[in-house]
Amino acid sequence: MIENNHEQELNPIARMGNVLLRFSMKYMPDASIFAVLITVVAFAAGVLLTSQGPVQMMENWYRGFWELLTFSMQMSLIVVTGSAVANSPAIKKGIRRIAKIPGSGAQAVGLVAFLSILISYLHWGLSLIVSALLAREVAGNLRRRNIYFEYGLIAAAAYVGQMTWQGALSSSIGLSIASSGHILESEMGIIPMSRYMGNMINIVTSAALLVFPPLFAMMMHPKKEGISPLEPMALEAIEKEDAAALTIPENPSVGDRLNYSFVIAGIFGIMGWIYIVYAFAEKGFSALDINMVNFIFLFSGLLLHRNIANYVRAVGEAVSGAAGIIFQFPLYAGIQGIIKYSGLVGIMSSAIAAVSTPATFYLWIFFGSAVISIFVPSGGGQWMVLGPIAIASAKMLGADLIKTSLMVGYGHTWINMFQPFWAIALLGITGLKAKDIMGYSTAIMFCGGVIYILTSFLPV
Repeated sequence: MIENNHEQELNPIARMGNVLLRFSMKYMPDASIFAVLITVVAFAAGVLLTSQGPVQMMENWYRGFWELLTFSMQMSLIVVTGSAVANSPAIKKGIRRIAKIPGSGAQAVGLVAFLSILISYLHWGLSLIVSALLAREVAGNLRRRNIYFEYGLIAAAAYVGQMTWQGALSSSIGLSIASSGHILESEMGIIPMSRYMGNMINIVTSAALLVFPPLFAMMMHPKKEGISPLEPMALEAIEKEDAAALTIPENPSVGDRLNYSFVIAGIFGIMGWIYIVYAFAEKGFSALDINMVNFIFLFSGLLLHRNIANYVRAVGEAVSGAAGIIFQFPLYAGIQGIIKYSGLVGIMSSAIAAVSTPATFYLWIFFGSAVISIFVPSGGGQWMVLGPIAIASAKMLGADLIKTSLMVGYGHTWINMFQPFWAIALLGITGLKAKDIMGYSTAIMFCGGVIYILTSFLPV
């Protein structure tokens, strides 16, 4: 009864978000199940719609299954290296300072949302962890100062960065097509990140996303009488002290001294950064691809943690976040193999081209990407499935390949606000449940949707 009364106090969009969330939590299985089901659907479509039989389709599936192991490892490292940096002592110290700034619940929401988006332009994994830690720290500060706040909305604001990152530095699509040997190199060539990120459409969209969703989220903050009470898990998370960094044991062995040596970590970290500076000096912005992003964050994390022992612990804690990628990406690669080698790419691309006009094509790609992302929550995995179809249909219509790639990315990130898959880490840090944030995040999703829909009609 309390939950129903609270829901009546929410605005109509947030109430609709709660309804959609309850449906999702009750009927939607794990994302891994969808990877299996899509494999079956793709297999059946290949047999029914092409001239190839079941045996050939099995060969297509196996052929694709192991083709993208390098990409799978690259995407796993995106998660791990970003999380390791976010959990470094220096970053956490900065978070504690920033958390003291807001003087009201609404200000806290706006600040967390703004920083979540801004950091997502640097690295989506970093944004997810840093923003979750910031939301928890901000809530603790407000509580100690007896300032009322809606914790679920602050956490939802921390999740907003997952709606905005596909046009920025850690974009799985942008980094993929900037890398030699990517899955569509023969169809679209190599497109540098400078052209992908620096596209005027992306610049305008990114600027709009940085301004309007935080303002929209601030306006959603309820009055004092509408604030949700903190549940025990959330209260425990707010008051929890972070684990102290590992320190060198008493009477250390030679091995211990090496493990905790700042000199060794510093020399190795500086060695990595010397190459980073050299690469950009030689190649300019074209040096930035998926490998370089991982390289930068790996060696930055090493320097921030100050010794090998603490960095290895941070990496170990972050590895669980890559479990879905490790299991699901070979399945997505198998799906891509079925679509690519059976001829389904041409059939599906022709269908999209047939129902599109030059004016509506990008909008349909955006919505198609959003739908697929409900079932394939990884941006890299989704590009494996949709990328070949989107680029082939774009070439049929003479559409711009960079804008097509951006719209695929935008659709993927947009639906994240309704897809609780990536919110698991945030919920663990904040001590909240999905139902506490998803009504708010879905409402913010509609604000972002207006921006993305308008983007689809911007001239190239």
